[in-house]
Amino acid sequence: MAGGWARDGAVQDQIDASVEDAVLRARSRLPQGPGRSDCAECGNAIPEARRAAVPGARLCLACQQEEDHEQATFAGYNRRGSKDSQLR
Repeated sequence: MAGGWARDGAVQDQIDASVEDAVLRARSRLPQGPGRSDCAECGNAIPEARRAAVPGARLCLACQQEEDHEQATFAGYNRRGSKDSQLR
């Protein structure tokens, strides 16, 4: 049951939209196309085991870990806001 000006199901729609955005963001980060034998960042060789495990790999393990760490700092948006901020 929605309250105020919101229609029924509005909260679930916001949750669904947030989940869909996260899925699309994750899919966009997946490797695409043929993999590389050398790292696109540092030029070191990418081990055969990594290329077999991660099709389309373009970074060595060290560079991939650094990129993952940088992307982990992305917080995203809180579409709903907190109830505390809405009550004040």
